[in-house]
Amino acid sequence: MFTGIVENIGRVEKIIQENQNIHVTVRCAFTNELKVDQSVLHNGICLTVVSVEGDTYTVTAIKETIDVTTVGAWVQGQELNLERAMLMNGRLDGHIVQGHVDHIGTCVSIEAAGGSTYYGFEYNQKSQHVTIEKGSITIDGTSLTVVDSGSNTFKVAIIPYTQEHTIFKNYQIGTLVNLEFDVVGKYVTKLVALGRL
Repeated sequence: MFTGIVENIGRVEKIIQENQNIHVTVRCAFTNELKVDQSVLHNGICLTVVSVEGDTYTVTAIKETIDVTTVGAWVQGQELNLERAMLMNGRLDGHIVQGHVDHIGTCVSIEAAGGSTYYGFEYNQKSQHVTIEKGSITIDGTSLTVVDSGSNTFKVAIIPYTQEHTIFKNYQIGTLVNLEFDVVGKYVTKLVALGRL
């Protein structure tokens, strides 16, 4: 379980393909505090630490993860939003994030707005997932509030701190991102589809 509050920006040091799996080695500031079997959120994807060596650690993505996330497009040197699993005795500063990516979205607009920046995204129109204004969305592991919601589009407003301390500063029109929709909203959508609400 995560909060969507990015803890550190890591860098991909190495990518190795093995059969249908991808092993990704990452360098970050908190590697010395990690141990094998811990869960770490990487651009919104919950991956398990399989080895730690010096100031790098390695995680493995299987075919299921590769098929529904952006991990298959990662390259050496790429920056990643990182967050370790939340502590149960801490404050939940973002929202409940599972690290289970629902869709890949595309950045379709970037607008400066006098101190903040509006980013627009779209996702598969056939998706059952929805956003609502003032609802929560996770973009590449960052917990954000929806400020404009369409049928398969939405916008978020980014404050300068978030812009600087996440990989949002690297986004351009056409950037692909991992989306995790609010878990409560997913249950409601499913219950409505089943006619139970």
